[in-house]
Amino acid sequence: MRIPRPRRIFAHVLTAQVTITTGVMVLATGLFLAPLGSELDEQAMRRALSIAQTTAADPDLARELVATRPDPRGPVQADAERIRTATGALYVVVMDRRGVRWSHTRTAEIGRHVSTDPSRPLAGREVRGIDTGTLGRSARAKVPLRDGRGRIVGAVSVGIAYDSVRGRLLGTIPGVLRYAGAALAVGVLAALAVSRSLRRRTHGVAFADISALLDEREAMLHGIREGVVACDRYGRIRLVNDEAGRLLGLDASAAGRAPDEVLPPGRTTDVLTGRVAGPDLLAVSGGRVLVANRVPTRDGGAVVTLRDRTELELLGRELDSTQGLLDAMRAQDHEHANQLHTLRGLLELGRYEKAVAFVAEVASAHRASAEQIAERVPDPLLSALLVGKAAIAAERGVALRVSAATQLPDAVVDPRDLVTVLGNLLDNALDAVAGHRRAERSGGPFVEVELRAEGTTAVLRVSDTGPGVPPAMREQIFAEGWSTKEAPPAAAHRGRGIGLALVRRLAERYGGMARVTARAGGGAVFTVVLPEALAREDGGPGPSGARARPPESHEDRASGAMTVGGPA
Repeated sequence: MRIPRPRRIFAHVLTAQVTITTGVMVLATGLFLAPLGSELDEQAMRRALSIAQTTAADPDLARELVATRPDPRGPVQADAERIRTATGALYVVVMDRRGVRWSHTRTAEIGRHVSTDPSRPLAGREVRGIDTGTLGRSARAKVPLRDGRGRIVGAVSVGIAYDSVRGRLLGTIPGVLRYAGAALAVGVLAALAVSRSLRRRTHGVAFADISALLDEREAMLHGIREGVVACDRYGRIRLVNDEAGRLLGLDASAAGRAPDEVLPPGRTTDVLTGRVAGPDLLAVSGGRVLVANRVPTRDGGAVVTLRDRTELELLGRELDSTQGLLDAMRAQDHEHANQLHTLRGLLELGRYEKAVAFVAEVASAHRASAEQIAERVPDPLLSALLVGKAAIAAERGVALRVSAATQLPDAVVDPRDLVTVLGNLLDNALDAVAGHRRAERSGGPFVEVELRAEGTTAVLRVSDTGPGVPPAMREQIFAEGWSTKEAPPAAAHRGRGIGLALVRRLAERYGGMARVTARAGGGAVFTVVLPEALAREDGGPGPSGARARPPESHEDRASGAMTVGGPA
């Protein structure tokens, strides 16, 4: 699981120093030669442009171009050769508007079309650059040729031999390389001195001692109760301690492989690979809530630490639920106080029959709601959750409805998983509805719950009258750390964007699925299918491999639904 290292520290340091020195010298030499070559090219192009402009400024040249024909013995050729000889240019070519040469160093080329595109100078623009023509590579410039009235009658092309420019550049290289070689020799000697000094400062520690130190480090890493994953500069896993193996489900075979190869896609994999960066990142792996931190190392790799925050996250959610229940009980306390004042008034007025009827009505209303929930959902944990959430919904001005199709037998294999799924869905629905007030044909904002069984499969559906989820975001909301709202101060003890990620992971662990669709009339419908979450009728666990088909699209079942919570 360790990256192989050179056998001798002395050789390793010497190699590194020589490599660095060589690299610096190569870089310095390149930085010196690159601008020098560019400057020499620029000078050659400016010189060619100056000669071309001076040639085109001769009024006799334009008159001769118009009045004569292309001829090796003509006046245009004579003037061009005179200028070429005087300036030392490689060539001076005069062309007419058709691009036909009237002058050239090689007289056989006169009367032929030029080898490069003449459209730009014939259109009135000056051109310069490094190009290849009939006389080879050259620094050239082209300017338009105008007559006495300013009309373009042709163009002048002048070239400076590029080989002479390149020769000047190459002539400087031997001297530069001599100085670079001397500097490299000094660098190598300095590297030898540093390496010997390092060898003395390590007090001659043998490789056996270094191996022992590494073994002690391994023992320490595997003994701590925090997951540690080390990756090399190529993104491959180098080290996985015991706690990280437990949290991520990895073993020794993960060493030398990329995180994408040994872990499923998700936020945990993104943190390990560095695609997601930041301190104390929340991630979900195998139903566990993890806090991950990624620290880069000097060799280009990284060390990722993982802390199991599952219990803390669950406690935080329980605290949130408890706070919600306290708020609901506080609201009910005010309601009960008003009812007691009403009862006292009836007694003082002597309206005893009215007082008895009032007490019976209030008591039966609360008892009926709880009894109806218990009849449809016999499991005590699930029914208690619905009763508690109904109180919270009433405090927030939202009606909590239990669908008429709700019927879940008392045969839940692990009620805690269903409580986690249903609790998270209800919390999200209440947050969405409470923050999105709008008129409803059915009489105000509400959240509807449906729990039903399909053989050994439990189907949970929660719909709301909130703003809904846009189609483009229906997969993102199940990603770890993703949330549409800011965390309120009361929830500062925990991160956001974990609830729905836990719901999907639980569904996938059961072999089911979790999805969100649009509700008819506005809002969202969250559906979770949990195969084998219910026991068989004979009391045993669900058959292995049993899977339920995804439920049909949801329609609002307002008629026949039981409302167990409403605005306080």
